[in-house]
Order: sequence, then C-alpha cells, then structure tokens
Amino acid sequence: MTYSVKLDLYEGPLDLLLCLIRKNEIDIYDIPIAEIAEQYLDHLALMQMLNLDVAGDFFVMAATLILIKSRMLLPTSPESEETLDQDGGEDPRADLVRQLLEYEAYRKAAQELRDRELAYEDVFWKEQLATSSLLGEEELLEVSLFDLMEAFQSVLRRLGARQPHEIFPEEITVIEKITFILDQLEHSGRISFSSLFSGSASKLEIIATLLALLELIKLRTVRALQSREFGEIYISKAA
Repeated sequence: MTYSVKLDLYEGPLDLLLCLIRKNEIDIYDIPIAEIAEQYLDHLALMQMLNLDVAGDFFVMAATLILIKSRMLLPTSPESEETLDQDGGEDPRADLVRQLLEYEAYRKAAQELRDRELAYEDVFWKEQLATSSLLGEEELLEVSLFDLMEAFQSVLRRLGARQPHEIFPEEITVIEKITFILDQLEHSGRISFSSLFSGSASKLEIIATLLALLELIKLRTVRALQSREFGEIYISKAA
C-alpha cells in the first residue's frame, strides 16, 4: 500500500521533543537523553511505516540525540573532568536545551497571537458551539499529529495483545476507509478515535484507517479535538 500523506499540523523535530518532554513530565533542564531518544526514534519509525512525508530535519535531530547519548555514556577520567572544568566545558545536552527553550518561547508567542486573532474575529462560532455541545462545556483543544501518533501507538499495542488473524485477504484501500469515516460521522455527528479501529481485523486495515483520517484532516474535511491534553480524541466534521 503506497500512500503518502503530508500535513501542516506538525512543526518539526523540536515540536516532537517538546511533546515527549511534556508527556513524560520531564524537567527540560535535566532531560534523560536515552529515554527521550528511544521514544523519538519510535515515533520516527512509525511515521516512516505510515509513509508520512518526513523532513530531513527529523533525521538530523535523531542523529543529534544519538550523538548526545553517546557522549554522555563515555567514561571520563579525573584528568579530563578537571580539564573540562578549567575550559568551561558544559553538559552535552546544553545546546539542545537552549534550542528547546527558544523554540518554546516562540511557540507560546505564536499561540498567543492565534488566541488574540480568534478573540477579535467571529470565525466559525456556530460550529464551535455545536462541537462543544457534543463534548460538554469543556474547552476543546486542537489535536496535533503527535497526539494522533500517540493514540495510534496505543491502538497498535492493543492489536498486538489481541494477536488478530488476517480474516480479509483482499486489499483494503484508503478511499474505502475515507468513505467509512464520513459515513460514521454522518450517522453519529462525532466519533472517538479509538472507535474507528474497534472492528479492524488486521494491521493493514488499521493503517489504512489512520491514513484516511490524516487525509481528511489535511483536506480540512474533519477536525480532531480533545477536551484535555493527552485525553480521548474525538473526530467531527469541520465547519
């Protein structure tokens, strides 16, 4: 199944690292590089498996994390530590931390500008109210590609636990799954992310379903929302 999806929802490797740091509740000044590097590489492998268009910056960051991890694993002698102290040597993670802090500052500023724009313009207010009524009165958060990848990994883990059999030998297309998702929304108004995969009989079908959802999001036909960060993801029609 050759199907490539490119989304504007994902902002780059630093965005992925910040999401991993927030999810694991890690102190940005004391990043466990081995743990974060492993999770980063897992996400990169998943994106490649799904044929997502992965920019070269992601691979550069992967190499950087591996380099930092290697430097931190190298043993240091008392003489080398003394030399580093005299020469003003610093933690191998220091440059990465500076990049993350700078990126986070720009990201917060950009979010504030987006919030101000929405505050002073009546854009899709009726749709916002309609969606809120479906999910309650909680404030809704736009879902990023990272959130979708995290939810998808949970689906794959459940699939591995069930060890399903390949019941349907015929090819399952992304177009068929796009139709399936739109039909579900037509009947229910909104659906949970996990329910999209509840009847899937194979990993191929699960991947086709996710690619169909990503394509609908890219076309702005549907929206992915959640009531709280890392909470359940809901799919609804876009305005």
